[in-house]
Amino acid sequence: MIRIYTYAKCDTCRRAVRFLRDAGVVFEEIPIREQPPSLPELWDALAGVDGNLRALFNTSGRDYRAMGLGEKLAAMSDEEALNLLASHGNLVKRPFLLGLGSPRAGFRAVEWTAALESYARF
Repeated sequence: MIRIYTYAKCDTCRRAVRFLRDAGVVFEEIPIREQPPSLPELWDALAGVDGNLRALFNTSGRDYRAMGLGEKLAAMSDEEALNLLASHGNLVKRPFLLGLGSPRAGFRAVEWTAALESYARF
């Protein structure tokens, strides 16, 4: 099952959902603020971005800036950072997609198209 974590007021999330619908993909949409990705999902995502924690964070978000994470993130352990993401959905880069190979944070149509093509072959 393909799951996508989104925020209703996020233009990028709306574009990603429209992309999936236009491609005929059946998916479950989950509100990221109310139900952030789980720790196991985030650990999988971290592996998918070669351990680059920053790639999983919504670095342009108000909460990220208010918490001073730009300065603090480098000193955090992976476990600390992922626990923070799992407890604060606003901090997770969105949309957050699961079920097309490795998890994906953020929407890039070219990458999602390639993932859909690979997924359809199986």
